Amino acid sequence: MAAFSARPWMLLVLFSSGCLLLVTVSGADDKAQPPVPPYHIFSPGKLGKRALQPTCLDDNTNKTSCYGNCPSRCPNTCGVFCPGCKAFCPCDLIPGAVCGDPHFTGGDGNIFYFHGKKDQDFCILSDSDLHINAHFIGKSHPSKNRDFTWVQSLGILFGSNHRLYFGVEKTMTWKDDVDRLVITFDGERIEVPTELNARWVPDSVPALSITRTLEANRIKVELKGVFTIMAHAIPITEEDSKIHNYGVTPDNSLAHLDLAFKFQTLSENVHGVLGQTYRPDYVNRLDVTKNMPIMGGTPDYSSSSIFATDCAVARYLEHPKIAMVTEIY
Repeated sequence: MAAFSARPWMLLVLFSSGCLLLVTVSGADDKAQPPVPPYHIFSPGKLGKRALQPTCLDDNTNKTSCYGNCPSRCPNTCGVFCPGCKAFCPCDLIPGAVCGDPHFTGGDGNIFYFHGKKDQDFCILSDSDLHINAHFIGKSHPSKNRDFTWVQSLGILFGSNHRLYFGVEKTMTWKDDVDRLVITFDGERIEVPTELNARWVPDSVPALSITRTLEANRIKVELKGVFTIMAHAIPITEEDSKIHNYGVTPDNSLAHLDLAFKFQTLSENVHGVLGQTYRPDYVNRLDVTKNMPIMGGTPDYSSSSIFATDCAVARYLEHPKIAMVTEIY
C-alpha cells in the first residue's frame, strides 16, 4: 500500500500514470480565495505491484495511521485530509472548480449548481479584458423540468482581439488514452503532441501556453498574470448513468470537461455565473444549507455563440486595462 504524509500547505498530485507532483499552496494572490487545510489528491490504481489508496502517515511514528476510499461521485480522483483520512471530491472544495452536471465552487468557497440549457452558450466570466463562455451539452429527461447538462467547451476572449477555444469532441466509445480534445487559437487548429508535458506557445502571445498534464485529455492553459485553467475531458460512465438516471446511449458518451480556474487580475466589476463570486461586494443569496443550491437567472448569462459578448452581464472591453496582451508581457 502506497502512503504519503501530509505537510502544511503542500498539495501532492499522484497521476494514474505514476507521475508525482508536489506543489506549495500559498501566496499573496490567493487572498480572495478561502484557505483550506492541508490535503493530498490521489488517483487510485496501481503503481507497479502496489495498490494506491488514500492514506495518512503519523508524523511521530512514520506509519500509516488511517486509510480512505474515494467517494462514489469521484472514484478515479479524490482528495484526502490528513490526519483523519477524510476523503472528498476536488470539485467540492477548490474555489474556481466547475464539474459534472455543472456544479461550481465560487471564489467565496460556496458550492452551487447552474444548469443552463443544453446546446446553448453561457457567460461564466466577463471582465474588462477577459471574457469566458461555456458551451453546454445535455440530455433531456421526461421526469424532470430541466436538462441534465455538462460543459463541453470554452470560448475565451482576451486582450482586444485574441480568441482561444478548447473542447471535447462528441465520442461514442470513450478510451482514456485516445485524445479527444480540440484546441484552436485565433481561428487556427492547434496540435499539441500527445506526450506528457508537451507544451505549445504562440509566437504572437508568448505569455500564453498550453501544456499536457497527461498524454491525452488533460491540459493546463495559462496566460501569465491573468489566469490558469486546468481542464480534464471525461465521459459519463455507465455506472454514473445508472446512478443518476442520465440515460447515456451507445452513440454518445456525453464527454465533457471538468475545470479548475485560478484568476490573478480580476476587477471589482467582474461578472458572470462564476465571475461574480470573486467580486468584493458579492453577497451569496443562495440557500447553502440545501443539498443542491441552484443559481437562477439563466437569461442573464445566455450568449448567442461561444465567442459572443452579448450576455446581459457582459463587461468585456467596457474599460479595458490593456489593449493587447502582447503589450504588457
